Amino acid sequence: MDYIEVTITASPENTEMLIAELGELGYDTFQETEEGFQAYVTEDVYSEEALQEVLARYSFAGAFPYAVKTIPKQNWNEEWEKNFEPLLISNKVSVRADFHPKPDGVEYDVVITPKMSFGTGHHETTTLMIENQLTLNHVGKRVLDMGCGTGILAILAEQLGATNVLAVDIEDWTVENAQENAARNGCQALQVKLGDAEVLTGEAPFDIVLANINRNVLLEDISVYSQLLPAQCPLVLSGFYTEDLPVLQEKAAAHGLTLESQRSKNNWVSAIFRKNG
Repeated sequence: MDYIEVTITASPENTEMLIAELGELGYDTFQETEEGFQAYVTEDVYSEEALQEVLARYSFAGAFPYAVKTIPKQNWNEEWEKNFEPLLISNKVSVRADFHPKPDGVEYDVVITPKMSFGTGHHETTTLMIENQLTLNHVGKRVLDMGCGTGILAILAEQLGATNVLAVDIEDWTVENAQENAARNGCQALQVKLGDAEVLTGEAPFDIVLANINRNVLLEDISVYSQLLPAQCPLVLSGFYTEDLPVLQEKAAAHGLTLESQRSKNNWVSAIFRKNG
């Protein structure tokens, strides 16, 4: 399926609120530019009317010129290769494409081809999730990565020592991409499934659950994650803003999860909750 790229001119203070609004409309990948940002959504979800309604809603902040173009699935690599730069997180994790040289001295090296999938590590939520992962003991653990995108968190989980990793996403092309990236990184313990929280029915407990999705999905699925976590095991969440944390914390508490720590970047948050008991 083709993607729609919407390039919007907006100031930094307006970019954040527009990204949040478009995320609610199904846009799943964003990239900031010098003039504003680019937002991506599948062709079947895109609505010119819905886009204009969002921009009109914030007309009090000024005009937001935009341009729209279609990106065929097969041309995605060409698009992201123009701007994709290797990334170093916490001086330990390298995230790069296979055409980038491996940096010296890193402990963990993740090689990905994003295609249409979200998760190059450059977005704040992915970076924050990785930083939180580095604080957790993965050795010999069973790990779940919900909304896996490129599979970057699941791949890192195996590199950190996990012996059983399940990655789940709702898009078939994302599952395909995550499988390709898993193979590219020589993963042996990583399985990728198509679906949402319903595919977790009957699954054995997980020692670590990672979920970088969005506020609404997290609120809906926290109960499922909690049921799959034994006592004292961590749930790591991201994909939401600082102001969303209280409602997520309240929902988590209702399902036996206590907020342990949080980190933020540009108002995005990743929080570690732990199962009570």
